[in-house]
Amino acid sequence: MSLESGSSELSYEVADRVAVLTLNAPERRNAFTVGLIAEIVAAFDDLESRPDVGAVVITGAPPAFCAGALLGDLAAPDATAADRRRRLGGIYEGFLRVAHCPLPTVAAVNGPAVGAGMNLALAADVRIAGASARFDSRFLKIGLHPGGGFTWMARRAMGLQATAAAALFSDVLSASMAERCGLVWQVTEDDELLDVAARYAGRAASADPALVRRIKASMLATGQVATLAEAVDIEAEAQVWSMDQAAFRDGPVPRQASAGGR
Repeated sequence: MSLESGSSELSYEVADRVAVLTLNAPERRNAFTVGLIAEIVAAFDDLESRPDVGAVVITGAPPAFCAGALLGDLAAPDATAADRRRRLGGIYEGFLRVAHCPLPTVAAVNGPAVGAGMNLALAADVRIAGASARFDSRFLKIGLHPGGGFTWMARRAMGLQATAAAALFSDVLSASMAERCGLVWQVTEDDELLDVAARYAGRAASADPALVRRIKASMLATGQVATLAEAVDIEAEAQVWSMDQAAFRDGPVPRQASAGGR
């Protein structure tokens, strides 16, 4: 299926249970606008309801992944703090909708990911980068505090030092630097990026849909607890549930336990 039309700034198509969603506003390097954000939200609402979709890849039309957001009149002197919070919340929804997706998500970063565009990449479960990818938080350079959960997502993805390098020292991370610090899982040639990302997403998309969603939900839930014991409880409940599902009952692994590894 495709949403491509004369006015759309977003397109997506589904093949082999993988949806590839493309930000399609190359003239402004795929920067967020109110319209584009609304299309992203609507697309994910649709994809999550479709039984033929098991994973989502998000990318940008060349030459960029996403160049951030058009802030419009947020900086106007007559804008109140409440107005700014409300409008910022609308911008955040462009990437938070990805973060909240119950399906596995892969960001295929095909060029610069700047500001809110870096947040969009961080919101995905896994990031695969083309050789030309660049990650630029940009906030400090324009005199703006990071927002949308950037410091939380970045620190969880790549640690305190790399987050400080990006947020406090304005380092722009190349694809190889991003891979070294854990921000990116894999780097590939630009012309192979979408194929690699789609095949990777296909690993999750080909598995039992209910199990995949339950695993992702557990990952999110265990990320909010403080102790190992709490995490064990969350996983135990889900693991018991999985033992009653067809994917386990009828799967290829023998169900007879073997003591001592024999």
